[in-house]
Amino acid sequence: MASNGTHGEIPVMVVIVPLPAQGHLNQLLNIARLVSARGVPVHYTGSATHNRQAKHRVHGWEPSAISNIQFHDFHLPPFITPSPDPRALNKFPAHFQSTFDSTSNLSKPLGALLQILSSKARRVVVLHDSAMCFAAQEACSIPNGEAYSFHTVSAFAVLYFILERLSRSTNGEILIPDDLPDLPYLTFEDCFTDSFAKFIHEQYEYAKFDAGDLYNTCRPIEGRFIDLLAQEKLLGTKKQWAIGPLNPISIHVDSKSRRHNCLGWLDKQPKNTVLYVSFGTMTSMSDEQIIELALGLELSKQRFVWVLRDADKGDIFAEAKESRKIMLPDDYEERVKGTGMIIRDWAPQLEILAHPSTGGFLSHCGWNSCMESLSMGVPIAAWPMHSDQPRNTMLVTEVLKVGLVVQDWAQRKEIVPSSTIETAVKKLMVFEEGEQMRRRAKELGVDIRKAMSDGGTSVKELDSFITHISR
Repeated sequence: MASNGTHGEIPVMVVIVPLPAQGHLNQLLNIARLVSARGVPVHYTGSATHNRQAKHRVHGWEPSAISNIQFHDFHLPPFITPSPDPRALNKFPAHFQSTFDSTSNLSKPLGALLQILSSKARRVVVLHDSAMCFAAQEACSIPNGEAYSFHTVSAFAVLYFILERLSRSTNGEILIPDDLPDLPYLTFEDCFTDSFAKFIHEQYEYAKFDAGDLYNTCRPIEGRFIDLLAQEKLLGTKKQWAIGPLNPISIHVDSKSRRHNCLGWLDKQPKNTVLYVSFGTMTSMSDEQIIELALGLELSKQRFVWVLRDADKGDIFAEAKESRKIMLPDDYEERVKGTGMIIRDWAPQLEILAHPSTGGFLSHCGWNSCMESLSMGVPIAAWPMHSDQPRNTMLVTEVLKVGLVVQDWAQRKEIVPSSTIETAVKKLMVFEEGEQMRRRAKELGVDIRKAMSDGGTSVKELDSFITHISR
């Protein structure tokens, strides 16, 4: 689709602009991989640090798959990268704000790159993170440029955010679509900090320059919400494409690389008996909560793999001047030896979720984690912390019914006791209720994988997007 045009120019080039946070960097890198695999030249932009991070944490697919993606390391002035505050009652990673604010310095080098590419292609398409909408304005500064917004959150979360925003602008007089499920209202309070809410609001001022929206989701998961977002009264006449899941469905195993030791441990466990516990790269827990979680896992007497680490810093490669020592109860690791495994660094999440021994996922319900878990057919014990996670939890538990709630959003500032965690783990891993969720998750996983196979809905929608931008 990207063969040379009649005047020796390339029909279309795609420029990727991610938000510099792991859950965004990897999704945009995955879409870069999929687009470039269809013969379209792709340019992935960002600071040298964050481009390095995106490449460093690639897993689940052949690393050479990104060899034809051109990375552009834009210079950023130095910015502070404070450590996360595990004691904060609002769990949004406020320590990232300086990193997010620094992205304003990307406009000039992005504009310069687009000017160069403009003379080499018939059309230059900027595909930017929905939190990096300034890139859409830069795309419109060249005569052959156009922009599309990529949403790293669920269509469900986007829909409710739009309805909330419309409700505020019309004093609550907004018609709720009839097809929406009858779900309880969730406050947006504490989903973000005021600083990040301001940052997002400023970005949305540029959304008018976008020609369409792409989502990391698929019709088996969110078909009715995708259709609702396509209604003109919500998003105007912008085109919509659901092209997910972006994570690999078939896991590539590099025979030359050393296999993570947790996978060898999983090999020895019975099928569907291990609970994977991870709260992503942007969540930190207080010492008190970690103790309660540790005791809850132990009391459940269930097998588990627990990724125990603080949230990333803005620069994951910077030397830590002060590193928090996360403490567990005395002799804890000895007591759970044989039953539980603790990982204190980066873990191969996709491979863990794809392992036949994994039967459940205790998760913050970040959208990356949701998509990876559901595409592997693994049910979720949901413990939302911030951002879109409360709404993802509602989608997983109330709509799809492939998970249960550990901590209600209404009690978000309270310590979850070990007894509550024990009960939730047993319900997911032992009781019939959890077994039913596991069956539904397995069935949904099959449908998701079909969407990503030849002729599947997500493959067709990605092909439709490529055809559209190559017109």
